Amino acid sequence: MPCWNAAATLDEAIDSIVRQTHSDWELVAIDDGSRDETPDILQTWADRVPRIRLVGMAHQGIVAALQRGCTEAHGEYFARMDADDVCMPSRLKKQLALLESETSFTLCGTQVETIGDNIQSGRLRYEEWINNLLSHEDMARERFIECPIAHPTFMASRECFEQIGYADNGGPEDYDFVLRAHAAGVQFRKVPEKLLQWRNGPGRLCLNDDRYGPEQFRSLKRDHLEGILHKQGVPFWQWGAGEVGKSWLREWDDLRPVCVVDVNPRKMGKTIHGYAIVPPTVLPPPGEVVVAIAVGAPGAREELRSWFGARGYREAIDYWFLA
Repeated sequence: MPCWNAAATLDEAIDSIVRQTHSDWELVAIDDGSRDETPDILQTWADRVPRIRLVGMAHQGIVAALQRGCTEAHGEYFARMDADDVCMPSRLKKQLALLESETSFTLCGTQVETIGDNIQSGRLRYEEWINNLLSHEDMARERFIECPIAHPTFMASRECFEQIGYADNGGPEDYDFVLRAHAAGVQFRKVPEKLLQWRNGPGRLCLNDDRYGPEQFRSLKRDHLEGILHKQGVPFWQWGAGEVGKSWLREWDDLRPVCVVDVNPRKMGKTIHGYAIVPPTVLPPPGEVVVAIAVGAPGAREELRSWFGARGYREAIDYWFLA
């Protein structure tokens, strides 16, 4: 559990670990150079509960703290926890049971419940989306939309964590971990229960650090997706010339779409960022094209799944959804 200036929520987070129904655990709490009462709170808990171990370090950021935590931990399985979240009492027990029934290269998460202040509709839509992704196939299929497993619910074998590792690449470390894990053949699983309360608030790292900006997420998606598209060896088209689509069109790098499909008749015959806009009727048949769909309108993905499915296109083979 990395901790940085987390005094306001730390007691509740640690208490939720102490109350776990699975009793054989060790909490490695990494104080990442906090300037508030975090070190004192951690020390008080460590003095009271022998299973809690405090590790201090100069402030280096969450990736360095996670790397240090993985080095310090003794267990056969590693579970992630954030200093502002709350575990349900059965979290570790239920994730461990799932992992022990799987291979050593399985990354397990849980469903989540958003708590905290100023919870907007976008956050609730993300919660609904991530909680509906339960199977490996579901999470793998939609991995270029967003991170399909909530980071503070990660649990996997020591072997899995050590092989994948956290990397400091200037972007979202959790999403990077998941994408590299999938590429390495790790299987995804999720306990179908809300076993973690995921706190939303103005102090969240993802709202205050440039590494979690939309450009960094797209860059990470693009790096992994371009490798897939290269291997397929067929022309690549983009679907979507709205605001989401334009962001992707500005940033394609080594691999660039042939053209852009859109349904707006007013865009036909025009170009956006140097790409010609064409109607869906000219899209090549399945097997002769791969389509990256970059749309953001509510309900658009469901409609497009029906459209592509009715024409024989296979998701995660002939087409991918992006965000």
